[in-house]
Amino acid sequence: MGFEEFVAERLDGLLRYATVLTNDPHLAQDIVQDVLLRAQQRWDGIDAPPTYVRKMVTNEYLSWRRRAVRRMVPSSHEVLDALSPPGADPATAYDERDAMLALLATLPRKQRAAVVLRYYEDYSDAEIAAVLRCGTSTVRSQISRALTTLREAPHPAPLTTGAPE
Repeated sequence: MGFEEFVAERLDGLLRYATVLTNDPHLAQDIVQDVLLRAQQRWDGIDAPPTYVRKMVTNEYLSWRRRAVRRMVPSSHEVLDALSPPGADPATAYDERDAMLALLATLPRKQRAAVVLRYYEDYSDAEIAAVLRCGTSTVRSQISRALTTLREAPHPAPLTTGAPE
């Protein structure tokens, strides 16, 4: 597969992945663009492009030192809808997505990356360990801690539908 074919096939997925990691669609675009430029320069030497480029995006996010202090602002509905259309009930999908993104934004970067790789990208422990450059037991530990944090986080009151009683 050539570089242009790869970009045409995988760009939307890479942007969604980076947006979930960064919670900032503009930063996600910057990260993906920088990664794709670097990947293009060494394209002929890349054995497994999807895994390699996803790892590059993850590493770029994790080494995001200068912007670590920057306040995360939730993405607009329009931007996220352009990346992934909402489900059958848009209001519920927006609320659930916004709540999940807000909760993910509270996690430390490595925990967040591990959760996103597991539940958004469906990576195995071994694949996540390869991307994060750690052992599978560390991956399981990071995910376990992240899930505990997410479970213990205060959740907004459930929405009610229908006419008031």
